Amino acid sequence: IPWRREWPPTPVFLPGESHGQRSLLPAPGNLKVHLYNAQQALSWEPVSLDSDPRPVVYQVQYKYTSSNWYDVNKEDSKVDCTNLTRTECDFTANSLSEGFPRRFNISLRVRAKLGGLVSAWATAPWFEHYRNATIGPPENIRVTPEEGSLIIRLSAPFDVPATEAYFVYCVYYWEKAGAKQVTRPFRSNFITLNDLKPLRVYCFQVKAELFLTKENISRPGHLSNISCCETAADASVKLQQDFLAAGTTFLVLSVVVGSCLFLVLRYRGLVKHWFHSPPSIPSQIEEYLKDPAQPILDALDKDSSPKDDTWDSVSVVTFPENEQEGSPQSTLNQSAGPSHQPTEGVLCAKEAATCLSGLDGAT
Repeated sequence: IPWRREWPPTPVFLPGESHGQRSLLPAPGNLKVHLYNAQQALSWEPVSLDSDPRPVVYQVQYKYTSSNWYDVNKEDSKVDCTNLTRTECDFTANSLSEGFPRRFNISLRVRAKLGGLVSAWATAPWFEHYRNATIGPPENIRVTPEEGSLIIRLSAPFDVPATEAYFVYCVYYWEKAGAKQVTRPFRSNFITLNDLKPLRVYCFQVKAELFLTKENISRPGHLSNISCCETAADASVKLQQDFLAAGTTFLVLSVVVGSCLFLVLRYRGLVKHWFHSPPSIPSQIEEYLKDPAQPILDALDKDSSPKDDTWDSVSVVTFPENEQEGSPQSTLNQSAGPSHQPTEGVLCAKEAATCLSGLDGAT
């Protein structure tokens, strides 16, 4: 909850009024100063008159410890709170306004106005931002897992000048279902949690604390939300994981290959039947069966290749029986006449077996 103060209104009489003559318009009540991180705002309860339906407007003024009261307008404060219809004045509502100086004592007051009627001033006691602000948790928290460690990066709850104040950070961390530990204070926005177990889930919270540079004053902040992260594996664990993955892969492949081989051997006939192509009828026979009138023999002779239908010529030479009884030498020396010419293609029954054996040898 942002730091706030609540005070009853302090009546301030207008010029010309006596202590017995008060404004007919009541003063705003329940003033609250909101100081959260860099935010500065003042709020109050609304004022109304039953007899006048017109809207009530509010005027806010501020002052330092020993100064006069000044209106909160755009010229001085970059914020206009001189004729507000709402019941809050945010002094840091836009990027141009940084609010009041954080090391100064500031007092605020507000009054209501309705036409010619003006209420008494309701005044809030002074405050100093650094002393009274509520400090929120760090922002933009990011964590990076490393080998047995966590690297935490963060940013401050709000920007502060180094000459005025600075932040320190503490990290509360624990292993899931383990005891909570806390780091030493860090001024850096880069924090490393070392000596953590690999492949373990750790949870942590970060707290910021504001310290004033020239004074021994600090403002503790709120803890961040719980964040959890798993640490990375170190080299030995990674090597074990690699071996485990390789062994698992080899085991799975062995089981698959063994199962396939067993099925092939177990159902060999069925596998052969699946992968064996069925016998097919030659195209010429298939065409003949479709159309028996087709001259299939001519088509086969026409399609046959000469290289496939090759044979050797065989000549059978016989001599008359009376010449076989004569001298071979005289037969060879005689000139070949018409009556002694060999006769081709004539086979005697007596020499049929010899001719057939000759044919087989020539083939």
